[in-house]
Amino acid sequence: MIRKATLKDIDSIMPITKACARFMIAKNIFQWNEHYPNRIAFENDVKRDELYVLDIENTVIGCIVISTFMDDEYVPIQWLTPNENNIYIHRLAIHPKHQGKGYAQLLMDYAEKFTIENNYTSIRLDTFSQNTRNQKFYELRGYQKLGHIFFPKQSEYPFYCYELIL
Repeated sequence: MIRKATLKDIDSIMPITKACARFMIAKNIFQWNEHYPNRIAFENDVKRDELYVLDIENTVIGCIVISTFMDDEYVPIQWLTPNENNIYIHRLAIHPKHQGKGYAQLLMDYAEKFTIENNYTSIRLDTFSQNTRNQKFYELRGYQKLGHIFFPKQSEYPFYCYELIL
């Protein structure tokens, strides 16, 4: 079941994102670290009503942020649509022991349905340039790679920006 997260859910989300970070680092993918994602980011997501969790049998195993807020880092990107009616996906995470079972697809299906039902034009997101698994995941869903940005606190490598018009 996918539902809106509460502040209480952050206690379940933080170990998931830490496990994901360790899992990626073990594969030499330095996308998440001690700086990101952090509790403050998730608290802000909850306050904006933009954080959702995947709850299986009363256990949170994943999360996704479905936001209307465009980060300043995205401004230089030549998007496919105007910057006025878009959804931004952040912090998609599935605990590593539950990965490979279609749960990330389920969360993205939910985000795409939300976008269509609420009359948004497109979904935008970024993923780490060194994470080819994520790139393939989004490209197979029809997302187009449009450019790259940097998050210096996360990595010296770029993050690729993607958009899907719905």
